[in-house]
Amino acid sequence: MKLYERLLLENKAWAQEQLEEDPKFFSRLADLQTPDFLWIGCSDSRVPADRITGTQPGEIFVHRNIANMVVHTDLNLLSVLQYAVEVLKVKHIIICGHYGCGGVKAAMSHHSYGIINKWLRNVKDVYRFNKEEVDAIEDEDKRLDKLIEVNVREQVMNLAKTSIVQTAWKNDNRPHLHGWVYGLENGIIKPIFEMPAGTEIDPFYTYDNL
Repeated sequence: MKLYERLLLENKAWAQEQLEEDPKFFSRLADLQTPDFLWIGCSDSRVPADRITGTQPGEIFVHRNIANMVVHTDLNLLSVLQYAVEVLKVKHIIICGHYGCGGVKAAMSHHSYGIINKWLRNVKDVYRFNKEEVDAIEDEDKRLDKLIEVNVREQVMNLAKTSIVQTAWKNDNRPHLHGWVYGLENGIIKPIFEMPAGTEIDPFYTYDNL
């Protein structure tokens, strides 16, 4: 059996199992999706949002990219964000990084990785802005962990700087923003930063015509 054929076989087994447990499972999902959460996570295959949170299909709207970034020129991310906030009316947005992130580690180096250099430049900027805090740590692994945490914090701040989030804060007092880091070694999520709806941010980034 070819590798991809195993995936199709597992899919059929999973679908049958769902129907046996709940005959209306798929018809219910097909009619409507009403997730409370938008998850912005890393593309790393070891960090599946539903598995590590014990959630079911329909409960989390998911966007993933390398190093769980919120980049203001990324139309893919912004489209997902707008749909989640304005159409799905999510109550919470979670930025979830993970310890041992290869993207963040690569951004700390001087090695050229080709086209991905352009994406990792955003992480390098986070490092530059927080270099004193990160470099104060002598241990290399712990220094990486700190930058991973700092990066998550900065991406939550980037969410708050968008007009999409600020409009929802003003009109609906939602969503609540969360910054989490997942531990590959123990499977535990560590909350490290939060911004409740309406949190004050630097006035330089606020919009007065929303």
